[in-house]
This record gives sequence, C-alpha cells and structure tokens, in this order.
Amino acid sequence: MSVDVKTLQGNWNYPTAVRFGAGRAVEIGQACKELGMANPLLVTDPGLASLPMINEAVESCVAAGLKCSVFSEIKPNPIGENVEAGVVAYKAGGHDGVIAFGGGSGLDAAKAIALVSGQTRPVFDFEDVGDNWLRVNPEGVAPILAVPTTSGTGSEVGRASVITDAANHVKKIIFHPKMLPSIVIADPALTTGLPAHITAATGMDALSHNLEAFCSPFFHPMAEGIAVEGIRLVKEYLPTAVSDGADLVARSQMMVASTMGATAFQRGLGGMHALAHPLGALYDAHHGMLNAILMPYVLIRNKSAIEDRMARLAAYIGLDDASFDGILSWVLDLRQTLNIPNDLGALNIGDENAELVGKMAIIDPTAGSNPISLTAEDYTEVFLNAVKGDLS
Repeated sequence: MSVDVKTLQGNWNYPTAVRFGAGRAVEIGQACKELGMANPLLVTDPGLASLPMINEAVESCVAAGLKCSVFSEIKPNPIGENVEAGVVAYKAGGHDGVIAFGGGSGLDAAKAIALVSGQTRPVFDFEDVGDNWLRVNPEGVAPILAVPTTSGTGSEVGRASVITDAANHVKKIIFHPKMLPSIVIADPALTTGLPAHITAATGMDALSHNLEAFCSPFFHPMAEGIAVEGIRLVKEYLPTAVSDGADLVARSQMMVASTMGATAFQRGLGGMHALAHPLGALYDAHHGMLNAILMPYVLIRNKSAIEDRMARLAAYIGLDDASFDGILSWVLDLRQTLNIPNDLGALNIGDENAELVGKMAIIDPTAGSNPISLTAEDYTEVFLNAVKGDLS
C-alpha cells in the first residue's frame, strides 16, 4: 500500500506530547506559549545556527509575542563546559524555558541546560548512577520544547542526555524524568537538507536503538513491539532517505523510526552503545557512525543468545532467510548500500587503546542490558575485531 505524506500527520501522547508532520515547525512559538514561556532560549549546534530554519523558529516565537535568543556553543559530542556556558547564557538572558533544536548534540545539550539552569550542583552530579537523580530540585528544571532535525538519536522523547566529561574522557548519562520534553514538534521537512552521509549515520543510529532494544533480555513487551516496527521502517525507508533526501515520505518514516527507537530502549541497549560511548569520548567520533560500524560485530558476539528472536524479526521484516544469518546479511548489505565503512580504521581508530576501551565498556550503563554478560576482555576482543574488520 502506498503512503502519502499528507497522511503522515498527527498528534499523539507517547511517551510525551508529539506533534508530527511536515511543516509543523511554524507551531514553535505557540507551543512555547502553551508551556508558559515568555522568553525561551533556543539551543542548537553551530552548524544549524546560521541556517534559515533557526531564523524561522525565532520568528515564530516573535510572532507569538515572545522574546527568543539563540545559544549554539556546542561540540558534536557535547561536553560539560558547553552545558555550563549554556546555563550562563540562560541566566544572563532572563530566560524561562528552552527550545531544544537540532540533532543529538543540540537536543542533549539543551535538555542538560534546562536541567541545570535551576540547580546548585554541576551537571555531572546528576549522572545516572544510583539515586543521583534525587539530587535534582524538580522545580528548578526549565520547561523544554524539542524540535529534532535528524532521525537518529530520538533524544526528543528521552529523559536523559549524554554529555562528555572532557577532563576524564568519559561519556556520562545525565538523567531526570523532567528532562523529557513537554512537547515535541517533529517536522520531517527540517531533515531534507541533511547530507547523505549524515542521513545514513543517524539512520543507522535509529536502527541500533531499535535493534538493541529488541535484543535486550529484559521483560518489556510494549518496547519490544515498538522496536520491531521501528526496524521494519528503517529497512523500508532508510535507503530512500539517503538516496533521495527530498523524499518526504521516507524522511517522515525515518523520523518515526527514530522516535520509536528512543521509546523502545526503555527496555535497554547493549554492546553497541557500551562500545560507542567510550569510543566517542576517546576519539570524538560520530556516535551514529560508531554504532553503524560496530553493529555486526556485536550481533555476532551475541549470536548464541539472540538466534531465536532474530528468526522472528527476520520473518516480520520480510527477509527470505528468516534466521540470524538472514538478519546479519541484511545489516551488512544495508551498510554497503549506505557506504558505511566495514571497520573502525576508517574513523582513524586503531588498537592502541584496546584494553582501556574494554574496561570503559564494561562499566557503561548500557552494558547491563546486553543479551550476554560480557567481560572487559570480551569487549576488547569485539573492539579489536571491529578495528581489523574481522567478521569471522
């Protein structure tokens, strides 16, 4: 059945209020008013800051009778200092809410700025360890409106941000329930200008979220169902989104798949992210591309625990070979179609930190939901296979 972009419009509430559809960015100002904002701070990355979409977002606020300033001092892998600078800008401007606008870096930094803006502690005091989240004064968390411009992280529907502790070269997950944006404006038209290689890397990130959520050993049937459909959408629409970036149906369906992935990983992630987080911190590499390269190596390591569910997944997404090998072959073929490198050497990542990577992976919060309990040595071995391109 063919899909018309006009039918891909709607409002839903799961896990937060989402207003979905091409052209809906014009609603930014009104949505800010609904959240009680009179002077929002729009937080985005430097690459977007000078683009017309940012000016249009500010104009939407002005048309709604609001003030609006822009903060864009954010690295591709945001660091604690970026959050601190954003909080300074938030307070100096007398702002009363945050518009999180962008890809994963912009969204994560913006949510962390909103969290810390009304706290007396620094951002890393709220790392997702134990009950650190109880340190937050909930009344000090600024309201958040999220506007994603990529289809990968799904951070617009998440309650956490990944922020790099630059001094210690570690990515840390900052968590609080109120970091979940109150309203999301998901406008796939904002993604049509993304270059093909970024569309591919972010799309594979969406796939990794759905795939690892599906493989998680924890019981969460709703998340499992969402993940399966998210994977199907990636299969059907990511190649088109990469080859024809102006295709709004493909862009819309990939934005849905991204949101589904971040909703599904309430069930957990796994070894792809346990390795991608330390590698991103150590090498400042693109998170989605890391997951894309690591994907088959982690699947192979987990094979004994996921064979049965991979067979079910393969049947659902319509593969001729309904087995683990069928899924693995599809992933490898998809990577080739999207020009994803086969090994980490393409990102200038060598084996010099192999032991350190294994030690960092085993303590990453996402390691706890890998289908198999891996040791630091196991993670080092998977990493080395990915450096060498060894899929045996």
